[in-house]
Amino acid sequence: MSFLDQLNPQQREAVETTEGPVLILAGAGSGKTRVITYRIAYLIEHKGVMPESILAMTFTNKAAAEMGERVEKLVGGLSIAKPVISTFHSFCVRMLRRDIEALRIPSTTPGQPPIGHTKNFVIYDEGDQQSVVKSVMKRLGLDDKQLTPRAVLARISWAKNHMLDPQELYLQSADPKTERIAHLYEEYRKELRKANALDFDDLLLEAVRLLKSSSQVRDYYNRRFQYLLIDEYQDTNRPQYELMRMLAGEQHNVCAVGDEDQSIYSWRGADIRNILEFEQDFPEAKIIRLEQNYRSTQNILQAASAVVANNVRRKGKNLWTSRQGGTKIGYYEAPDGENEALFAADWIARYLREAVERGDETKAAVLYRTNSQSRLFEEAMRRYGLKYHVVGGFSFYERAEIKDMISYLKVIQNPDDSISLLRVINTPARGIGKGTIDTLEHIALETGLSLWGAVEEAIRRQLLPARAVASLKSFQQLIEDARAMQAGTFTEQLDETAGVKTGQLPEEAETLGGLPPSTVQRGEIPQPSGKAEDATAFDPSEFGNFSFDFGEAASEDTDANPRSLDSARDDNDGGERGLPDAAIAFPTPTVSTADLLKFLIDRTGYIKLLEGEDTPEAYSRIENLHELVNAAMDSRDRAETLDQFLDHAALIADADDYDARAQITLMSLHAAKGLEFPLVFLTGLEEGLFPHSRTMLVPEDIEEERRLCYVGMTRAMDQLVLTRAVYRRRYGTDLPEASVPSRFLEEVPAGLIEELGTSRPRVGTGARSASSGEAFARPAGRSPAFHDAEAGHYSYEDEDQSAAWRPAESGRNARASKPAPPSRLYNSIENIAEFFASRGKKFSVPKAPVEQPTGKRGFRPGQRVRHPKYGEGTVYQREGEGEEAKITVQFPRFGLKKLVEKYAQLERA
Repeated sequence: MSFLDQLNPQQREAVETTEGPVLILAGAGSGKTRVITYRIAYLIEHKGVMPESILAMTFTNKAAAEMGERVEKLVGGLSIAKPVISTFHSFCVRMLRRDIEALRIPSTTPGQPPIGHTKNFVIYDEGDQQSVVKSVMKRLGLDDKQLTPRAVLARISWAKNHMLDPQELYLQSADPKTERIAHLYEEYRKELRKANALDFDDLLLEAVRLLKSSSQVRDYYNRRFQYLLIDEYQDTNRPQYELMRMLAGEQHNVCAVGDEDQSIYSWRGADIRNILEFEQDFPEAKIIRLEQNYRSTQNILQAASAVVANNVRRKGKNLWTSRQGGTKIGYYEAPDGENEALFAADWIARYLREAVERGDETKAAVLYRTNSQSRLFEEAMRRYGLKYHVVGGFSFYERAEIKDMISYLKVIQNPDDSISLLRVINTPARGIGKGTIDTLEHIALETGLSLWGAVEEAIRRQLLPARAVASLKSFQQLIEDARAMQAGTFTEQLDETAGVKTGQLPEEAETLGGLPPSTVQRGEIPQPSGKAEDATAFDPSEFGNFSFDFGEAASEDTDANPRSLDSARDDNDGGERGLPDAAIAFPTPTVSTADLLKFLIDRTGYIKLLEGEDTPEAYSRIENLHELVNAAMDSRDRAETLDQFLDHAALIADADDYDARAQITLMSLHAAKGLEFPLVFLTGLEEGLFPHSRTMLVPEDIEEERRLCYVGMTRAMDQLVLTRAVYRRRYGTDLPEASVPSRFLEEVPAGLIEELGTSRPRVGTGARSASSGEAFARPAGRSPAFHDAEAGHYSYEDEDQSAAWRPAESGRNARASKPAPPSRLYNSIENIAEFFASRGKKFSVPKAPVEQPTGKRGFRPGQRVRHPKYGEGTVYQREGEGEEAKITVQFPRFGLKKLVEKYAQLERA
């Protein structure tokens, strides 16, 4: 039986159509790799084509090796010669090693060798490239803190992927930064030429330049390779496209295989126009669609196809499968992110247990939009004792930026931790080099001190150059300030540092204690102003940054430690005996671990440096840091101290449970492309998260997000579960924020969805919390298929903030009971005043004049607005009219924000 009999009709047509240009639109799971390998085998066995005249190019060494093995199995005994199956970069290296000297030009100086690269060129990796850029910047006197080498290289790579030379980049520049980068690009290129070196982008560019400029070389490769196959054509960039055009020759025997619905790498330079405009490049091209899916059930395919059908830039396919029916798409709306992760872990645990009982070996995957989302799922898997494997990156607590911040916290907790101190003493770079560190270690060895003690000794005795001592003082001050914040003595330390008199009035202390960390850490003491802040400037997270300590064991979370205010007062009696009135004029402010992290991130400038890099990897690291702060906020809610948080992080980071053969895989959606799993959880389906907030203002970017959703859905073979959280903790907010369901959820047909879990009651009813035994009023979420058209998405602004937690009730009375009247918060200003009044102390609640709200109203979806804090944004949704109107605005740097319109201070942008 011929191997052709193993193909379906469309696959066979794609294999047998060998002459002229062919575009194979291969839907997800349609067997494109089989088509490519069988086409190569067909050319050799049935058409008599010499194997060495076939060139197949793909993107990864793994894919190239797999193709080579399959072809070898099909035609291994027919010829000693082999077809060339290679990655783009590997093929270009082979070409340049043979012919790059054809690009050399004669020197204008007599007796000098030609100018250009020779065959023994070297290839610079990322580290080498950074070294070149650093040396160029140093020579030009540019500050590598204002413009980092990584950011320069990212921009240079972007220019090369779009085939722009330094002059073209300069002409397109719209700001001084890009002009400087264009100049650095030119100098960088000169340095590489001087060193006879190429970077990875140059391999493609120089190969294209070689084929364009040398007709002799181009004719050689056109004669050599009669048949050209390109895999994953939708992911090609401009240089790869030009390379294909040059190699196609006059015969145009090009077979491009790809799927425009899986083009998800534009941020790496991929250009979807290459596949969409294939017929314009080759008018005689034949289009073949592979639409039979061998992976997923019909329900999964219908759901994924319905989502991606909303894209405009696509050619279109109608995927089908012989696996009719199947289970419906599961949908779970979790109260919060932690519950979402626990639900996934519980579901997967039961799924795997049932598979074992049936004697099956199966696997499951949890897919998310950003790597920072992995933390909650890692912790949930560990709580269920499940082995998992994180693909495409380190486990959350093993990532470099997370380890850096954890090390800072360890030094704050214990300055004598020399290992952690060595990691952060020059991270980010602050001018403490290897020579300084060697000297410190020598001092520590001689004196028997820890490294922290050696720092103090070096500063005290001036044992280092003045510049090094200044850097060490800056680092020492940072750690001491953070330790003072943790101990609750930061205000006094600021007073001493700034030379301010002690014994402030209670009102002054209250004002300073209530400031957000970003203000306190700079030592900025507010000046009195006759003008009150606008209503939108009031941020509960800022006032929650410092809680008030009424006793040694008092907890921030009264539910975790249910002690009465009276008992807390009793604890404080002994602490205030013998102290003068001025000493207890106001409670000592204390900070949480989250506040310490915000302080460290701000003072070190860690995020600002990453923002300066302006790369996808840098933004991913920023999101990881934000998620670490969220983890610390969760720790605060559990009433954990700093040492308990560090213990928790250490246990989670323990590598003993890491198992590459685990049945559960955690991975980003980009990393999942090309893989398949019997069970897939597609998580975090919320506006601003997926689709990501950085893509929401550009239609082309939203389409790529939708393609990413399609890729994720089509990874599932048997079961697909979509999840979202009604509330999700965001960086910089004290309380979790209400989320908006992803638009992709709305695009899934209602008949294909099955809601999982119990539905939550609407506002004003109690939902039992298994962990606390308390009832928390949570909103009924909006499912993508079964939502009330009149009910908008839920926000914290729609519920009674002060009476969120209520004692659990039972029976008929619980169902009939009304919400309890608002009660004062445990650490509210009223309770503080009551506390001092009970001690016979004077304490006046500060009053501030309230101005009438200003700002324009009546904004509608789609309008551009300007906010005094968040900047410019686009109105996403409007709810209600008049005094109660609320609007949701998408701000590019801050994501979705829901505002009460009359207080929002909005202006037309």
